[in-house]
Amino acid sequence: MKQEEDIYAELDQSFRDQVSTIDSEGKRVWVYPQKPKGRFHQYRVMVAITCLVLLFGMPFLRLNGEPLMLFNVLERKFIIFGMLFGPQDFALLGLTMITFMVFIILFTVVYGRLFCGWTCPQTIFMEMVFRKIEYLIEGDANKQRALNKAAFSAEKVVKKATKHIVFFIISFIIANTFLAYLISTDELFKLISEPLSAHIGDLTSLLIFTGVFYWVFAFFREQVCTVVCPYGRLQGVLLDKNSIVVAYDYMRGEKRGKLHKGEERTIGDCIDCHQCVAVCPTGIDIRNGTQLECVNCTACIDACDHIMDKVGLPRGLITYASEKGIAERVKLKMSPRIIGYSAVLVLLLGILSFALISRNDTESTILRTPGVMYQENPDGKVSNLYNFKVNNKTHQDLPIQFKVHELDANIKIIGLDSVISKKEGSAQGSMFIFINPKELKKRSTKIKIDVYSNGRLLETVKTSFLGPVN
Repeated sequence: MKQEEDIYAELDQSFRDQVSTIDSEGKRVWVYPQKPKGRFHQYRVMVAITCLVLLFGMPFLRLNGEPLMLFNVLERKFIIFGMLFGPQDFALLGLTMITFMVFIILFTVVYGRLFCGWTCPQTIFMEMVFRKIEYLIEGDANKQRALNKAAFSAEKVVKKATKHIVFFIISFIIANTFLAYLISTDELFKLISEPLSAHIGDLTSLLIFTGVFYWVFAFFREQVCTVVCPYGRLQGVLLDKNSIVVAYDYMRGEKRGKLHKGEERTIGDCIDCHQCVAVCPTGIDIRNGTQLECVNCTACIDACDHIMDKVGLPRGLITYASEKGIAERVKLKMSPRIIGYSAVLVLLLGILSFALISRNDTESTILRTPGVMYQENPDGKVSNLYNFKVNNKTHQDLPIQFKVHELDANIKIIGLDSVISKKEGSAQGSMFIFINPKELKKRSTKIKIDVYSNGRLLETVKTSFLGPVN
């Protein structure tokens, strides 16, 4: 432990006084990361392709003629994996948000910013789409830097114009995809096919979103992660010495020093080549320790492993590890803590999945009409007047039938031959419930009303029935 404290004390901590992409005068430091390559980058490319296919393909997927995913905020209509959610599902939305927040906290405590580096849309679009286009058109980091410093020329104009036109086109495609999630692809194609003059407001919104995406990925870039996104700050209070992060093994790497041919190495394995800094998309030095700018993208791991291979030293100088694991020289393994937190995450997702799967197709309310007493009828039965409302959460019309649960009773709908709850709508009306007084044990009896559609039980609703005391 003493050795760990000594090594840590010798590390320069001045980096913590400022953000890596802002200099001492408050000006933007433009980051030119080198093109990443290596095994982790290959894995990330595969994950990114999967995420992009899902992101752009999801709006076009249909289930029973309806979008698989839809988030229509204006009409308060949400469809998630074919299931319709409306304002009446506020409790389920609350459960979802609580589960999501607990999931984020536990996931970050155990796995750090794994989400940021691998599946965050900002990272995927920036590093796997826009940055790769930039490498293709302008070249690697050194060529980009030289091009920006070069004098005005035809080559510079062509490259810059080509890059920004492509950036704008991709941003326009992203904005259209975003709009498809809000209004569905059917409505989007309708906007495209109809005259633009009929949809000036929609076109304006689309161009605004396009401009925002273009500005973010062409200019603002990593500042989203280092300045805007709260997750970097959040991890500062959630991470501990047991959290898994992309980390530099300072116990093995310090003291740093250049590698000289034929010299027997008596210092640490870090040869101070700065390749980990050169490839970092947020411009930090991972050797300084865990920082809010680090998105755990693993580019530094690949760069360091490549250098270690070249100089004949073991890989893993930068790797996935915990602070405790580095200090105590313990390899990363599934500890009881990781297993326990992971089990809680699975349990939370299981509870939420069960709540979604067991969700009813309808949400019904059946209440006695206020101010109306019971009536004793000539056939001896007692009747109560009720108001009902059946909210339909499906994409098809539902014929509704009511039946009193396990009692000698019958129901008469007032003014309607049949009750039809329209798709994504509701049906409401009034009805009489007639019950044999022998079934009533007290003045107010709790009864259950089964709600059916085409012989299928949808749900059971509880209400009260007034009658004479036997």
